[in-house]
Formats: sequence, structure tokens, C-alpha cells
Amino acid sequence: MYEQLIEIVKQAGAMIREAHEAEIPVYDKEGIANFVTKYDKDVQSFLIRNFRQLLPEANFLAEEDGIRQELGDGYCFIIDPIDGTTNFIFDYKFSCVSVGLAWKGRMQFGVVYNPYTEELYTAVKGEGAYKNGKRIHSSEKGLGENLAAFGCARYNSNDTSETDRIFRYAKILYLHTLAIRSSGSAALDICRVASGSNGIYVELMLHPWDYAAASLILMEAGGFISTLEGGMVTLDRPCSVIAAGRQCWKEATQLFKSAD
Repeated sequence: MYEQLIEIVKQAGAMIREAHEAEIPVYDKEGIANFVTKYDKDVQSFLIRNFRQLLPEANFLAEEDGIRQELGDGYCFIIDPIDGTTNFIFDYKFSCVSVGLAWKGRMQFGVVYNPYTEELYTAVKGEGAYKNGKRIHSSEKGLGENLAAFGCARYNSNDTSETDRIFRYAKILYLHTLAIRSSGSAALDICRVASGSNGIYVELMLHPWDYAAASLILMEAGGFISTLEGGMVTLDRPCSVIAAGRQCWKEATQLFKSAD
């Protein structure tokens, strides 16, 4: 079944890649710089339609069109059809399809696919994490030997204190790592932590569809994910996220506590 899911995700990725051959209609969602396109909705509909054929009993938690079914006691797909919509609109080519499959509220399978580079990250619970079929592992080194990434989407809040907080954390990462990055796709950034390209990723507020698939990929790669307060990330509500190799996580959480 998992191979079938991956093939469906690749087909969805082709829809994203081919979209740039035509004009992309853009619509505003609630908030600042929070966009949705025709392709977000089309890709999501394609995924749900095909996944229902494989698992008719599954529920769906998806970003677009208010699809917010309960995780329930069975299967639930958690879908972000285009993670990095703003990148997609501006032809930045750093966006992905992100699909997680949970069973009784716990992640069992995750796939994150960048159709532009054909980077394919996958994980099955208990079986390790892979990039294009090759086993990956998160960094075991500390902050000083790693790159860092952070998210700073403006639609999170108009509260300037929140803006100050994320850039305070970014400054800490700037001072304690080799360099910092901000890409515009949480799922891909977390996967890059899983592969060891980044040592750490931080964002103040993400929705479950932003991190569900990537969180399993990271944990299967040996990394760790939590809220900035050190709590567990859950699949039923938004939260802050710190995703990192374990040594980076230990160092960063101590630095962030001293800054708050």
C-alpha cells in the first residue's frame, strides 16, 4: 500500500510542476501573506480521491477547504497539497507535497516530495527514514557544526511580540551555528534536518499538516521534534516546533530558555 501512496504523491507533484506552464490564479486566505491557489485545491482533491480508493474507511485532515475530520480510532490522512504555496506562486521551486498517514492518532507513514528536484523523503514507523531510497540520519553534532533553519511566515500573527520572539531565536541560531536559512517550506526544512543537511529547524506556529509527515521522517532518522516549550507535538492542534538532531535540540532548548 505504501508504494501505491508514494506513486499517487508523485503524480500530484507532477501537477505542481506542470502548473507553471499556465497562469496561476491566487486567492487570499485569512491573515497576512496567506495564499491559496487553484492548484492547492486541485492537488488536494486529486490526493483525497485516490487515497479513498485505497483506504475507503480513512478520515482526512487537510489544509484546504476546511477538511478537518477527527483523527479517530482508525486511519487518517494528514495532507498539505502544496507546502510552500508562496514559493510556488513566485516560482521559487522550493515547495512539496506532504502526506502523513496516522493510525489511532499515531503517525505510521510519511512522504514528502519536492517535484522540482525530485527529492523524495519517506518513512514507515520502525523502519527508518529514506531520501530517494537511501537511508538518512540526522546530525549527531552540536549547533556549532551545523546549519540552522527557521520559519517566519507573517500570517501567524500581527502581534509584534511574536515577530520579536522568532527573530530573537534566529539571532541565537545565527550566533551559535555556521549559518541560518529560511526557505518557506516547513516540511522540506524538517526533512533536511532528518537528512543532516540542517542541524535544527524552528518555527513559532505550525499546523499538523505542515509537520505530520516530516515529523515521522525526522524521528525515524534519529532526530527529535517538540514544541519550543519542550512538550510533545500533536496532530490535533497547531503548535510551535523545534526539530533537530538530538545534540542540537539539547543545546538550543537551553539557549532559548535563557532568552525568554
